Amino acid sequence: MKNISKDPDFYGKNIYTGIDTHLKNWRVTVMIEDSYYKTFSMNPKAKELSYYLKKNFPNGNYFSAYEAGFCGYSVHRSLIGEGIQNIIVNPADIPTTDKEKKQKEDSRDSRKIARSLRNGELEGIYIPSQKTEELRSLMRYRKTLVRDIGRNKNRIKSFLYRHGIEVPCELDTASKYWSSNFTRWLRDVRLSTDFGHTIILNILDTVTLLRLKLLEVQKELRRIAKQEEYSQQVKWLTGIPGIGLISAMTLLSELESIFRFKNLDKLCSYIGLVPTTNSSSENERVGSITPRSNQYLRGMIIESAWISIRSDPALALAYSNLCKRMKPNKAIIRIAKKLLNRIRYVLKNQTEYEYAIV
Repeated sequence: MKNISKDPDFYGKNIYTGIDTHLKNWRVTVMIEDSYYKTFSMNPKAKELSYYLKKNFPNGNYFSAYEAGFCGYSVHRSLIGEGIQNIIVNPADIPTTDKEKKQKEDSRDSRKIARSLRNGELEGIYIPSQKTEELRSLMRYRKTLVRDIGRNKNRIKSFLYRHGIEVPCELDTASKYWSSNFTRWLRDVRLSTDFGHTIILNILDTVTLLRLKLLEVQKELRRIAKQEEYSQQVKWLTGIPGIGLISAMTLLSELESIFRFKNLDKLCSYIGLVPTTNSSSENERVGSITPRSNQYLRGMIIESAWISIRSDPALALAYSNLCKRMKPNKAIIRIAKKLLNRIRYVLKNQTEYEYAIV
């Protein structure tokens, strides 16, 4: 008599897995094409999930998705390495019912991701290479250092103001740039108690340490910018008015490749230089720029736009004409888009920037 195998075979079947990632555990939902299978909690390990799927659904096609968040791309790479076709999705792009918004919980979130993945409603975000991701982390760490230095400087100024200590007139300008003369004056400031002066000294020491760390990062960035992979692109970008070394390295680390954007509109949308719209029937309302953006690039591009109008005649003329019919803060957004178009052209065509071209 011929033996009949009772082991299930899911050859050709698609297995969809929605993962709600957390530090200590994952909430996982598994769906088999048209049917719901199970929701459970497990250790946050891609290998364990792979073992579970291969044991319960042998020979299947495994698909998974999770929301972009604290775990970054490391989980994605682990899942891909285990043979699971994974995507990372923007949380705002996951179809959500009103009930799911008002009764949010991990199990419901994982079911929502699995359901949307099965229905083909999810589009994964771009996954950079590991080298680009680490360069991006270095640029963001530099920005954190700059922000922390500014916060500690403000703490000292606030402390002086609270205690009625005025900066000497001859050092008023120097305090804005935090010169060595101003620093020496701060160290000599005396309050009614020793521990009052200790506060100033401790904050000053913190600022000094952070500035040294920032200097180390700047040196490392200059070294990286000279590498063959980046040197030519940095040269092209820094030839554009308003774009310096830091701006160029930020662009290269956040974008990685300009060719991933089909056109300028896609690039503007990614950075966040497109307006919000609300259209219904014949009524159409266009609002301010969308809150959805790459926060590291949008602020940098707008800041660069302010600099560019002081050095590029074509952009200066365009800004002047725009200010005749709108406020300067709105006009500079238009200039930022023009500047972004120049950046895209330079990187895409691998050519140097030409001044005064409208």
